[in-house]
Amino acid sequence: MSSRPGRAVRRALTAIVPVTSVLALAACGTGATPAADSTQAAEPDSPGLTAARAALEKYSERPATISVTQPVGKKIPKGKEIDFILCGVQSCKDLADFFTEAAEELGWKVKQIATQGTPESVQAAYEQAVRDKPDAVVASGFPRAVYAKQLAQLKAAGIPVIQSNADDVVGKGVSLLKNGPKDVGIQGEMLASWVVSNSGAKANTVYFDLPAYTILKPVKDSFAAKYKEWCAGCALDTVDVPITAVGKDMPDRVTSYLRSHPKVTHVVFSLGLLNVGVPAALKTAGITGKHIVVNVGDAQNYQYIQSGLTDGAMALNSHETAWLQVDALARHFTGHSMAVDQKAVLPNMLVTEDNLPSADGDFPIVEDYEAQFKALWGLS
Repeated sequence: MSSRPGRAVRRALTAIVPVTSVLALAACGTGATPAADSTQAAEPDSPGLTAARAALEKYSERPATISVTQPVGKKIPKGKEIDFILCGVQSCKDLADFFTEAAEELGWKVKQIATQGTPESVQAAYEQAVRDKPDAVVASGFPRAVYAKQLAQLKAAGIPVIQSNADDVVGKGVSLLKNGPKDVGIQGEMLASWVVSNSGAKANTVYFDLPAYTILKPVKDSFAAKYKEWCAGCALDTVDVPITAVGKDMPDRVTSYLRSHPKVTHVVFSLGLLNVGVPAALKTAGITGKHIVVNVGDAQNYQYIQSGLTDGAMALNSHETAWLQVDALARHFTGHSMAVDQKAVLPNMLVTEDNLPSADGDFPIVEDYEAQFKALWGLS
């Protein structure tokens, strides 16, 4: 399968997120810049369109290598025990499973601790970790404010805590953070490159966002900035969605919006789960001709892409993130710094029907990432 956008460029030229911040969500609202009721055409060879197409071509390539190349260089000790705190959604369970697979390669035991994503359940999970006294704690999606007391206790005990996909910073107990606020902005640029390229810089776009997930704000901001730069004069409306709509009336919200804004050509979702059920709802409503792209693809959205019901998705690097976390701990347990992993840039990819690696589930972006990590660990 070609890794270039091909026909998708011509025709259609796609966490894990802070769960506990959902609880702080206030009333939802809609902000428009400007109202998505008009479309301004751009010149075929405008600089913005040229730049967007170049970016899309780059992001459509499937990365072939992981960015960590320095071997651990020492024998990695076996028998380590790791507590992995889940966030209450499937994407976190997937990340934990990928982490467990990598840890087992090194002879480590992983204990997965479930939560419901509430502050109380998260704190209880961290309390369990404090009692367990594991060799390390790994989690995804929770800002440290939720577990500050337990984090201080773990830090005092010399137990490293590793986070990912969280609106946080490294330090004061957090030893490693991947897919933090400084890392995810590229996702918005990827989405913008697809929308502008697909529309020929003539888009009229609505962006559905989950403001409760604060880690998604850099994605939205990056999308808006690149969209404005590459698609000057193109309409853009941002619709804030409450978390209560997910899995419930989200398809109805999208359908209602598109009925009242018939000139909209492109629909962007800041999280793939917002698109679940939407294609069927649009079909039932007789709404056609809309192009859909999502951030953080999942199995459902990949199936939509394969079936032609969704155009594209930003594929999240869950496999590579999990194995990189294990790599960081391997270095820690052998007396090395985790800096090489903190500095490492995780792979990203914009997938469409033409370059979709698989529709069977969450796929790795780097196809042979396992072999590459094992080589760093002296296992091959």
